[in-house]
Amino acid sequence: MNVLSAEFISKAFSEKWLFQNISFGVSQGEKVGLVGINGAGKSTFLKILAGLIQPDTGSVSVRKGTKVVYLDQQPDFEHQETVWDSIFKDPSPLMTTIKRYQALSEQGNASQHELQEVLEAMEKHQAWNYESQIKETLSKLGIHDLTLRTHTLSGGQRKRIALARALLAQPDVLILDEPTNHLDLDVIEWLEDFLSTSTLTVILITHDRYFLDKVTNQIMELDEGKIFRYNGKYDYFLEQKVSRRIQQEVELEKAQNLMRKELDWIRRQPQARGTKAKYRVEAFEGIKEKASQKGNTQSIQINLQTSRQGKKILELANITKSFEQKKILHHFTYIFRRGERIGIVGRNGVGKTTLLKILTGQTRPDSGSIEKGENTVFGYYTQEHDTFEGAKKVIDVVKDVAEVIKTESGSIITASQLLTLFLFPPNKQYDEVQKLSGGERRRLQLLKILMLNPNFLILDEPTNDLDIVTLNVLEEYLMSFGGCLLVVSHDRYFMDKVTDHLFVFDGDGVVKDFPGNYSDYKDYLLEKKQAAAQEAAAVKAAAALANSEKPQKERTKAKLSFKEQKEYETLDKQLPELEKNKADLELLLTQQTDDYQKIKDISDKIKQISEEIDEKSMRWLELSEYL
Repeated sequence: MNVLSAEFISKAFSEKWLFQNISFGVSQGEKVGLVGINGAGKSTFLKILAGLIQPDTGSVSVRKGTKVVYLDQQPDFEHQETVWDSIFKDPSPLMTTIKRYQALSEQGNASQHELQEVLEAMEKHQAWNYESQIKETLSKLGIHDLTLRTHTLSGGQRKRIALARALLAQPDVLILDEPTNHLDLDVIEWLEDFLSTSTLTVILITHDRYFLDKVTNQIMELDEGKIFRYNGKYDYFLEQKVSRRIQQEVELEKAQNLMRKELDWIRRQPQARGTKAKYRVEAFEGIKEKASQKGNTQSIQINLQTSRQGKKILELANITKSFEQKKILHHFTYIFRRGERIGIVGRNGVGKTTLLKILTGQTRPDSGSIEKGENTVFGYYTQEHDTFEGAKKVIDVVKDVAEVIKTESGSIITASQLLTLFLFPPNKQYDEVQKLSGGERRRLQLLKILMLNPNFLILDEPTNDLDIVTLNVLEEYLMSFGGCLLVVSHDRYFMDKVTDHLFVFDGDGVVKDFPGNYSDYKDYLLEKKQAAAQEAAAVKAAAALANSEKPQKERTKAKLSFKEQKEYETLDKQLPELEKNKADLELLLTQQTDDYQKIKDISDKIKQISEEIDEKSMRWLELSEYL
């Protein structure tokens, strides 16, 4: 049974239909990813599902007792509210009770009657367990100071607060519009683990393909005003989409051939026609409509010329930068080489964007020197929103840079042709910029930068707001880009594909050069963590051994009793089997879509096996110490 259903919904914007007569339903526990190019209407579609805006036709229904919570791409906050006020804004009895309990606890002079009343309410709503859940969620999201004013926080901090508010509202259906934008990589990974193992119904838009593949079990594509649904993960969607595109092209070719034949017949007929002829003429209109559909020509081919680089590109020597007491860079030295592709990773606020601004001369370092090569041309794609004039036409924005531009092959293309390659068809090129979606404006901003023919390309969060189609082709362009590339991104797939090594911001001004992409770095951190855990377990086992009874102390390491030897051998076999069982269950969990109880049972079993693995691993380490 569906928890949320849409029936024949349509929406138009600026006299253009975004989508028409869409019907679909979502069952309990389903996790659906919504994909489509920028401007297709994805965000509008989610807002209609969340009840924030009304469709022009059709309706959305929610099963009785179902709570729907929506996370906007750019969440709003009241100007003077604190983090605490924002998170506890939900008016549910549970949240109201916890908020009142916290307030009375901080007062210190509450009456006995007030305390007794709120304690009874906490028991009634089973709020004690939920309070600990709140603290755990806030901790995982890196939210520690609840007294801060939200208007003073960074975009990443505000996004985490909005996410915490959405998760803690105890929704049945969670609707997320680009939830990973501006989040730290560790927070993204925690969120995808949380969502993939939860029993929530989730509908989301994201450009993060690793996140999409880990969390969702269904893909809905919004394409040319229609919804196409695929019961599988993102890779399966890509395969099926190719098949659908091929079939569409075959049907389009057949319709066009038939239209030519019917058009020839109509032209040869006399004006006075019989009933049969009139029926054929009316049928021709349907054939004409089908044959007039656009072929699948939407693509981006970025083949722009790159300025030639000299021997010296950019050299940094002992760069230091601090803001008050916070160190951003401490004696950072680096010589950039031709063709380098570097990713930058680190928690929000450690100074990644500051480094980019220092490189481009927008911010001065406190000390150190920067030497830029004579032929180095920067192309800097920033996080900040563009400064386009809203009333300006799209094509004029491009013509302000150049009327024509050279490609790598030496050919010339016009501004209009270039816009068409960037998914701005001729009829859209004369729209005002203010009519574009957020993703379309970002795409236009990217095009302007690439038209400058940079040979040192700096991209600060380029994946935010761009659709996956644009990202795929941008990645291909960057792989063949001959200049230097420096990228800050929370999109792990993007980082893996376009970077060769990383600048890792560890905090306190320390920047390390890691020889590998993000997945390599993640594996390195995991191995380091496992080694530390094993060392800690060994120390604990040694301490337990030292404190054990004297007969055990006198036993040599080489000797185990027959029973302990058998136990060690059994554990050695059991642990790989348990790991395999856990992996099988996790795979099975991703394939469940509509059986709520089964999803819950599988999640409980995974938790039980994880605890068993931890317990047996500790015992295995303890016994192995004797060997």
